[in-house]
Amino acid sequence: MKPPPTLLPIVFSLFIIFTSGADIPPGSTLSASNPNQTWNSPNNAFSLRFISAGSAFFAAVTYGGVPVWIAGGDGGAADSSASLQFLSDGSLRLVNGSASAVVWESSTAGRNVSAAALDNSGNFVLRNGNVSVWSTFDNPTDTILPSQNFTINRELRSGLYSFSLLRSGNLTLKWNNSIVYWNLGLNSSINNINLTSPILQLQPIGILLISDPSLKSAAILSYSSDYAEGTDVLRFLRLDSDGNLRIYSSTMGSGTSTERWSAVSDQCQVFGYCGILGICSYNDSNPVCGCPSRNFEPIDPKDSRRGCKRKVEIEDCPGSATMLELEHAMFLTYPPEVSSQVFFVGISACRLNCLVSGSCIASTSLSDGTGLCYLKFPNFVSGYQSAALPSTSYVKVCGPIVQNPSASSGVRKNNGWRLDAWVVFVLVIGTILGLVMVEGGLWWWCCRNSPKFGGLAAQYALLEYASGAPVQFSYKELQRATKGFKEKLGAGGFGAVYRGVLANKTVVAAKQLEGIEQGEKQFRMEVATISSTHHLNLVRLIGFCSEGRHRLLVYEFMRNGSLDNFLFTTEEQSGKLLNWEYRFKIALGTARGITYLHEECRDCIVHCDIKPENILLDENYNSKVSDFGLAKLVNPKDHRYRTLTSVRGTRGYLAPEWLANLPITSKSDVYSYGMVLLEIVSGRRNFDVSEETNRKKFSVWAYEEFEKGNVKGIVDKRLADHEMHMEQVIRAILVSFWCIQEQPSQRPMMGKVVQMLEGITEIEKPPIPKAVPEGSVSGTGVNVSGSVSALSTFAASAPAPSSSASFQTQGISSSVLGRNAEKASSSLLQSEHN
Repeated sequence: MKPPPTLLPIVFSLFIIFTSGADIPPGSTLSASNPNQTWNSPNNAFSLRFISAGSAFFAAVTYGGVPVWIAGGDGGAADSSASLQFLSDGSLRLVNGSASAVVWESSTAGRNVSAAALDNSGNFVLRNGNVSVWSTFDNPTDTILPSQNFTINRELRSGLYSFSLLRSGNLTLKWNNSIVYWNLGLNSSINNINLTSPILQLQPIGILLISDPSLKSAAILSYSSDYAEGTDVLRFLRLDSDGNLRIYSSTMGSGTSTERWSAVSDQCQVFGYCGILGICSYNDSNPVCGCPSRNFEPIDPKDSRRGCKRKVEIEDCPGSATMLELEHAMFLTYPPEVSSQVFFVGISACRLNCLVSGSCIASTSLSDGTGLCYLKFPNFVSGYQSAALPSTSYVKVCGPIVQNPSASSGVRKNNGWRLDAWVVFVLVIGTILGLVMVEGGLWWWCCRNSPKFGGLAAQYALLEYASGAPVQFSYKELQRATKGFKEKLGAGGFGAVYRGVLANKTVVAAKQLEGIEQGEKQFRMEVATISSTHHLNLVRLIGFCSEGRHRLLVYEFMRNGSLDNFLFTTEEQSGKLLNWEYRFKIALGTARGITYLHEECRDCIVHCDIKPENILLDENYNSKVSDFGLAKLVNPKDHRYRTLTSVRGTRGYLAPEWLANLPITSKSDVYSYGMVLLEIVSGRRNFDVSEETNRKKFSVWAYEEFEKGNVKGIVDKRLADHEMHMEQVIRAILVSFWCIQEQPSQRPMMGKVVQMLEGITEIEKPPIPKAVPEGSVSGTGVNVSGSVSALSTFAASAPAPSSSASFQTQGISSSVLGRNAEKASSSLLQSEHN
């Protein structure tokens, strides 16, 4: 029953009287030198007093000796001469008496504060009459008490850790205001509701809940294990210095508290718990901190949680760096780190990619079936090791590696074995292993040049290749495999290619690279980039060789060679003629491979030399793009594109921007692909000029003939007697015209090209391609100012042309090309009928 309105002021006044202690007048002081001096609540459950932690003193609100609020939080440490002063100007100030230095203050001077009091809920309030001007509940440090409202504009802090409530109702724990390592959201029936002003509360019985005006009832987040039990029990929520958020229970007068719930159930999952480069593990049920190996030492020998540092920094290594392997270990990766550090590669590639990267200091390869690899960079690295973790981690160190001693070393077992028994056992095993190693070394010395031995080594190397990492071959091995580089398969812009047979009878193609000026480390990093790029329509890299000046790449062997051998054959070679079905399959597969390089890799890879010679065919005439990645690695700081001052390409396929010294983007590959696509349709080189084309560039002539409806004149004459899919032919011709536009912004992205070829996207009428001079021509390459070799990333730019529908390739519409399109279709129908 509600009291009458006239009684409400009286009830409110009585509430203030009975829940507030005696008013503390301005000018009152507490001294650290007098620990018995306190300001108490009316029920004497709470008191404001000085407590000590070692040599430091803190002014704190306590419950039976358990601190629940500290003036200044972590920064509120003072000495034994400190005092807490309630000044006459209304400010509450913590002062170090020895130096008269202000440690903390409430900043309430001049706000007409007339009194202070500590109420029965543990809230210390500075008041102007009955109006609260400042309170500990509104200015929490690391603890939330029952009846205390925690809102989105407040925060708990403890060292580098912080706890906050988001407007969505989520609870978050952060490290260093950046890494979110714990996030608790509302259930699915609530998180679709837009909260307006959520409030987090801990009920006295131990239930953590969120209330909001938009919710019909409060949403329960968690229960303490002893909720609703006992009497005279204070439950409170605290952010501890170890970064975990916990609910505690404290019985009146006990002076102790008991953990009843924790946000992070696995303490080692708290980011930074063991400091930088520290490894968290468990000794029985307690988390302990250590260093990855004896290549490291603690930053503070007295505090293992401060982290570790290398005894020799990587940049000071007298030799090369190596990777320390940590089994069943992981380096914690939380948002926002994860988006830029995750890759899908095998365990060996995960290790190698970090080793060859100058900025990577550690990596983790997950063995949980996801195929994920996390690379860590030199900011802050936090480790966790447990036998239950399905992952392997690596840390870059300056060799040689010195492992930590085993945790069980020298410990007496339950069965009574003594330390000396273990010593004898280790000595016996060590002796046996030593003899085996000596015998194995002698056998290797005698048989290392045997072909059988080399074959066995190659087979073991290929096992590593099967795991996803490139195999490192010696130059002598590749000489033997290629019979002294005898059988030449071809020569391209980056070197000659030779057929080889490895010791396990695997047929490969070995490419001798020319003009590669990168050092050993840079070359290995580029190889790692290529090896992590896998697609059905890309040639697979098996391995590499890097010895002195020798740089070779070993690829899978393509039985049917390159596309040019089939497109540009003579009448005598008609047995190599490809029908339209195969041609369209090759065109679509090549487009998909380039799309993967441009749009589906972690970084966009621009090929820079798309041509029929670099499109290889397997035994089933599946197309595979080769020589991708053979471009100089672009500095990420160059962002979306880079202007190259030198070009290495092939006559007839270079985009105009190469010759105009304009930015080179993925659209340059689109131009080259358009030229190749036109060659697939026509069966002739696009740079051939003849009387038939009126001495015009073939692409310009082909557009004019298409406008006239003379599709038959564009299509390879050798296909005249073969069945062709009319819609596919017209689609391919239109796509090629879009791809070879002079302006990069008019060319589609490769993903759009695939959609247009498949008939998913409608095709507008393309503008007429302009004839562009190709500069000076020398051999098979166009040379503007030298040459550039290869491998890696450019950023895609320029938007694709509008995909608004006008020409529907699946039901050829005459609305775009008008009578000319109808004429082209009619001509092709008549040709096929004849």
